[in-house]
Formats: sequence, structure tokens, C-alpha cells
Amino acid sequence: MLSIFMKMNLRRLIIPVMACLLSITVKAQSVYQPVMDLAQRRVPWLIGHLSFSSVSGDAGKDVFILQTKNDRLNIAASSASAAAKGLGYYLKNYCHRSMSHMGDNLSAVDKLPRVNEPIKIVSNADVRFALNYCTINYTMSHELDWMALNGINLMLAPVGVEAVWQNTLRRLGYNEKEITQFVAGPAFSAWWLMGNLEGWGGPVTQGMIDQQAALQKKILGRLKALGMQPVMQGFYGMAPTSLKNKGVNLLDQGKWAGGFQRPAFLKPDSTFSKIAGIYYEELKKLYGSDLHYFAGDPFHEGGKSGEIKVADYGLLVQQEMQKYFPGSTWVLMGWQVNPSSQILSKLDKSKVLVQELFGENTANWETRKAYEGTPFIWCTVTNFGDKSGLYGKLQRFSNEINRANKSEFAPLMKGVGIMPEGINNNPVVYDFVLDMAWHTEKVEAEDWIKSFVLARYGKTNEKLEQAWQIFLQTVYSSFDKYQEGPSESVFCARPSAKVTSVSSWGTRARNYDMARLQEGVNLFVAASKEMSNSATYQIDKIDFVRQVLSNQGEIVYRDMIAALEQKDIDAFSKKSALFLSMIKLQDSLLSCNEHFQLYSWLKQASDFGKTPAEKKLAIKNAKTQITYWGPDSPSTDLHEYANKEWSGLMLHFYLPRWEHFIAESMASLKGENSSAPFNYFLFEQNWTNQSDLYPPLKISGTKEEQIISKILAGK
Repeated sequence: MLSIFMKMNLRRLIIPVMACLLSITVKAQSVYQPVMDLAQRRVPWLIGHLSFSSVSGDAGKDVFILQTKNDRLNIAASSASAAAKGLGYYLKNYCHRSMSHMGDNLSAVDKLPRVNEPIKIVSNADVRFALNYCTINYTMSHELDWMALNGINLMLAPVGVEAVWQNTLRRLGYNEKEITQFVAGPAFSAWWLMGNLEGWGGPVTQGMIDQQAALQKKILGRLKALGMQPVMQGFYGMAPTSLKNKGVNLLDQGKWAGGFQRPAFLKPDSTFSKIAGIYYEELKKLYGSDLHYFAGDPFHEGGKSGEIKVADYGLLVQQEMQKYFPGSTWVLMGWQVNPSSQILSKLDKSKVLVQELFGENTANWETRKAYEGTPFIWCTVTNFGDKSGLYGKLQRFSNEINRANKSEFAPLMKGVGIMPEGINNNPVVYDFVLDMAWHTEKVEAEDWIKSFVLARYGKTNEKLEQAWQIFLQTVYSSFDKYQEGPSESVFCARPSAKVTSVSSWGTRARNYDMARLQEGVNLFVAASKEMSNSATYQIDKIDFVRQVLSNQGEIVYRDMIAALEQKDIDAFSKKSALFLSMIKLQDSLLSCNEHFQLYSWLKQASDFGKTPAEKKLAIKNAKTQITYWGPDSPSTDLHEYANKEWSGLMLHFYLPRWEHFIAESMASLKGENSSAPFNYFLFEQNWTNQSDLYPPLKISGTKEEQIISKILAGK
């Protein structure tokens, strides 16, 4: 099964957009000046009425205190992270303003709300973590400010590792061509760093390597200013398979999902320490020595340990880390059987942090007794591949976090985190989980959701509140069944008469009442006139209606295939025509907002490249990731792993595939001789090699209303 991290979303392809956000203004510093700078960027209307001061933590826990004094809101906080969370708390709960990856509601309020009596909030989480390797490749632009406002104090930051490896391999005698055969392309670096593949999506240019290194330095500066610690890429034994050609003794790791050749692992001899030392020296040269957390998981997702003693290997990894960064913490993913009991057995566990990665479905923190007595945090993935779809077990999040905090393992439960493969979806999930870090008692989702709705849209009404209660009972319900991410849309499937799932590890099952969900969407849409000035409402409206049409498509597909199996030409003709019209209708709906457009993704990829060759490579990476993924084999089981219901993708990729399937099926029903079966993989490869960015058609507000009415009417 694919790494949870394989399920993507800090789009490395959009990371360059962050560069414009990361310049740090030099000015006379006051208390928490970087947080004041954040306010200047996001809510400048608040600046003249805002001040910060410092207070001690509450029994070692982060704290912030809000109070209005002399018409100025003062945020007293124990850290920059707590100060930023205090600002976010005031914006959400008093100004009814919020920020998200799916639109911001940060316009000025008519009158600043006062906090007459001091409000003190204490965090119950030492660690408030964000991101997963895949997020780097599936999302990310205004990430850092959003994380700060949500109180994050630890963030995965593996940007710029290309330069570290380049400098390391140069010292080992590699030439530039050999180096780029190891480094992955801009859309696939996450899986390279996790030891799943090497070179795929490349070769990267020197300009790309330098650009990412420069960006990482800016990211690290901003993180430090905002009180957030980066989790850097540590050295955990991974090495190029080509090192065997230079006389190095390697442990072959075999194949990873799809048939990718994994990077090798160094055997635990003197070469391991030599290369680890070079790697950490080069890391320090580029990014400094003020680094305290490192990630890297040996034998991730089925790697081979062979004859080596895993316990000793883990100890060696930690010893080298401590040699170059004394006192640092090794951050390990609690995913599948990792980290194994053997890896943990000889470690100094006071310098380890395990992420309970898949908390929406697992409770390994309990079954493994806090990972054999290791500090851990509770996390959720929720979305794999940044797929389209409404999903999130909200009440379970609260229940499990509360249960861990009150269990016998509470002393080892260090906090919470979000680890989506892609984060441009379901903003309610990420807000909810991160908010749990600031509650000491269990939170009821049906109560909490009211403040979320008000902050997301700036105002609320009975219809919106009723709609969201229905969403909690359907797409955001905490059903017991195992599920990896949102339910997939059959529109996005590689055509077949037996589509069981769109991606290899996904599901098309709807573990909720689809008719009940539509009731909620009808209520939500009924508030359109009153909410016409809310950008976040408009985004959510498109997303919710998209889900309704996606659900309808499941029923029509079932009927279409039933007609095909019954050899009913007339019924198949009608149902297949309806199915194709629904894909076109979905494309039109999604064209109404930039958050659901293929063009937005490809334009960001194009902007990542600075030369024509770099632009071409970045666009191909972006297209490959969301279609057949890789490698170049018709048998790959990774195709559609990161499928999306996006305008442009619906019309120019999914629709042609289904048109070919339907044409071939009709010919078969009629007994007509047909040519060779359509080669879907060849079509997909050819599509990724085209340079078209597919700019969307502009759709008027009236036309949008007509499209939505048609979908909700089921016509």
C-alpha cells in the first residue's frame, strides 16, 4: 500500500509562490514583532489597535491572554507561536474572520470587538505539528501564516534537500549527470526523500536546485521568527543505487509501488558514518546548526533489512544525528508497522517523537503501548493524493485526542498534528484538529462547528447552520469503517465495466446517506443571496454541489454498466449519453472558481520554471502526478492516485477516455468489428507531454446559478 505520504499536497510546484511571502522586514523589533508583521500582511486594518506582550507559560504549557486596554487589543503570550494563535483566536471568535487553503475571510470589520475581561487560553499540547512529505508535492503557498495563526510550532520542512545531496555526492566523486539521475523531479521529491524512488520526474536543473535552496533559507527564517521549529531531512541510511559502482557496500531495497526502483541503504559499516558526516556537514553549511528535529524512516513501506540487525541500525542513525546535532529529536512516522519495535528498541527515546499518522482509522498509540514507551503525537491524514471529496471524521478526532490525553500513556502524549497528503480540501478538518490543541476537555463537533461557520463566512443564518449539522451527520461523520481519504468519483476512473475504485487504495463507497447530504447542500445553496459577498461561501458552494453531482454519477455509472451487461442497446445509449453529459456539466461547474481549475495547478507549475526547459519539465511533472503518476509502465498501480475533479481535467482528460470506452462498448453491443482496443496508458502519456495549460472558460453568475440548479434538480 502507498505511503500515507504518497497522498500529496504542499505542492512543491507552487512553493515558489511562497518566495514573495517570505521576505522578512528589518525594523526595530518589539515583543513578537514577526507576529505583528503577520498581522500587517493579513489584517492591516487591525494594526493600529494591536499590541503584544510576554508572559510566562502556565506550568510549562504555552498560553495566551487577550484583553482590550485603551481601545487596543493586547495579546500577552508565552511564545511567538502562542502569540500568533492568540491573534488567530481573536480573529475567529471575536471578528469572525479566518484564513484557509480554500479561501480567506479577512476583510475589515465595521467595529473592533472588545475583550473587556481577560481571556486566558492554555495549550494542552507541547507539540502542534503540520504537514507530511506529500504535502510538499501536492500543495502550499500562504502556508506559513496560516500555520502560525493556528498555533503550529513544529513543521516538516524538507525543501532544499536537493542541494544537500548534490554537495554530498560531489564529495563522493559523482559528476553532475550522476547526481541528477538520483534526484527526483519537482513533483516527486517527497517519495524520493522517503526512500521510495530515485530520479523519477527529472533531471532537475541547477537553477531548480539553487531556487529550492534559496527558498528553504527564507522558510527557515520565517519559521524561526514565528516560533516554529522545522523538521529537517535527516540522514537515515538512504543512498543512490549507483554507489555500488563506486565500491560501496549496499543493501538493495527492491521495488516500491508501481514498480519503482528504491534507493539503496548503506550497510552499517564505516562508510555509513563517513557519508552521514558529509551529509550533515553540508546540511549545516547550507542551513545552519540551529536545527533540532530530523525526519527519515528506514525501511519505509516494505523496505528490506536483509541480514543487518535493525535495532543496531536505528541506533546508528540516532548516534550520527546526535554527533552533528546534539540533543536533536528523531521524528518517525507511525504508519503501517513503522516504526518497528526493533528500530525503537535501542534508541534513546527521550530524543524520539512518533507521529500516530493515521489517527482517523488507527490507535497504534494504544495497541503498541505508546510505541513501547516513546513520546508520540496524535495526527490525521484524512486526504491521500489531495483527491477531491468531502470527508473527515470530526468527532472521532476529538474523541481520540481526549482519550489519549486521559489514558495511562498521557505523559507520553505530546500533542496533535495534521499530516494530509494534500491540504487544498476540507478546511474544517484542519481547523478542527489544530484547535484541539487548545482545549483541555473533549469537544463536541456539533457545538464547535457553529464558531467555524461564523468565522469562515463572516456571518451565518439558520440555513447555513442546519446545513452544516447535516454535513456532520454525513460526509463529516465518524463512521466505523476503514477508509483512506474521501470517497472517489467514478468520473475520474480509468474506464472499465468493473471500476471498483478509482485509485488502487481508494474507495467509491459512500459511507453516508447521499440523499441526506443533498438536503444539506440544498439548504446551503438556499443562502446564496444573503452570502453573495462571501468568497469562502462561493468556494464551498461549488465544492458541495460538485459532491452532489459526483454522487449522482455513481448511480448513472451503475445503470450504464447494468445496461451493457444486459446487452440493452437503447438503455446503454441513454445512460452513457447522460453519463458523458454529467462529466461536461461537472467541468462547467468547476470552471466557476479558480480553486477547482486545472489551469491554476499548471500555471503554478509553469511559473516554477524559469527557463523554457524548466517550464516544460515542471508542467510534465504536474500533469504526470495527477494522472498516471508513474513509472512509465502500463501496469503501474499508481495511476489516478492523485485524481482530481478539476475543470479542464474533466473535459480534456477524463471525458475523452470515457468517450472511447462508450464507443467501443456500443460497437461491441452492435456486433461491429472494432480496431485494437483503445490504449489508455498511451493516451495518458501523450497528454502529459502536451504543453497546453487549459485556461477555463469564463462563466457568468447567472450561468453558474443555472448549472447549480440543474445539478440539484438531478437533471
